[in-house]
Amino acid sequence: MVIGIDMMGGDYAPQQTLLGVDLFLAETTPGIELRLIGDTEIMRRHYTTVPSAVSFVHASEVIDMHEPPTKALRDKPNSSMNVGLQMLANGEIDAFISAGNTGAMMVGVFYTIKAIEGVLRPTISTVIPKVQGGYGLILDVGMQADCKAENLLQNAILGSIYAQNILEIDNPTVALINIGEEEGKGNLLAQAAYQLLKENKLINFIGNIEGREVLNGKADVMVCDGFTGNIILKLGESIYDIAHSRNLHEDDYFKRFNFETYGGTPILGIDKPVIVGHGISTSRAFKNMILLASKMIETKLLEKMKEKFVTE
Repeated sequence: MVIGIDMMGGDYAPQQTLLGVDLFLAETTPGIELRLIGDTEIMRRHYTTVPSAVSFVHASEVIDMHEPPTKALRDKPNSSMNVGLQMLANGEIDAFISAGNTGAMMVGVFYTIKAIEGVLRPTISTVIPKVQGGYGLILDVGMQADCKAENLLQNAILGSIYAQNILEIDNPTVALINIGEEEGKGNLLAQAAYQLLKENKLINFIGNIEGREVLNGKADVMVCDGFTGNIILKLGESIYDIAHSRNLHEDDYFKRFNFETYGGTPILGIDKPVIVGHGISTSRAFKNMILLASKMIETKLLEKMKEKFVTE
């Protein structure tokens, strides 16, 4: 298993990225190789002795967090992000992680990594802490701001497979986020999606849920358009910030709103593992992103997703 890491992506790179690699190596078992992609001279200075599981891939350019995505990718072919995505596409690594420019990551993925056959549009998700413990999953949270009912159905299938294999939930329940619980509620998208979700045998659909039920664990997988999902995601981030400011952040529930507990989110619906991290990621987040990438590979998550869409 070989995982590639964009060492130059993120507000605190490469220092926090390197520390995250150290945390991962200190806490995990052997068998995972890490390809650190970035300025080799900077990375070598960090190590007195380079760990046996680590090797360097030099990338002479860095995409800034605020550069226009398409232009940055075109003008900087030797950036750590570009090099990592090309390595993934060529099969030189099994997964790729970056906390760099999110827009550039999305554009780069679309240009270099194929979608799973049958998937109309890839999606991104976020985990949401349940009051009673564990996590639920919301998708989409930003990639599909405008979408069709078919996209929401496919997101439900992808999310269910993710919840089974990564969140370890047997037969996860699926719900549609809506403005009312009754069938027939919502806008045209919600009404059309409800019928598709209701009729599909690949998911355990339980109907609509309202915003007040997102955190209470009524559903394991919650689907919505990316516009709605992104608002929920940012609201969840603010809950942790408020809890922290009021000295509630060590509460078992509120501290699980800290994005660093899960690190980053994978792009689902593509045929290679790609994990996108928050720009302000520190060492703990990078460690958890590596753990997530390794679990995606170990559980053969993408192979299971491909099988579902072949038989869909």
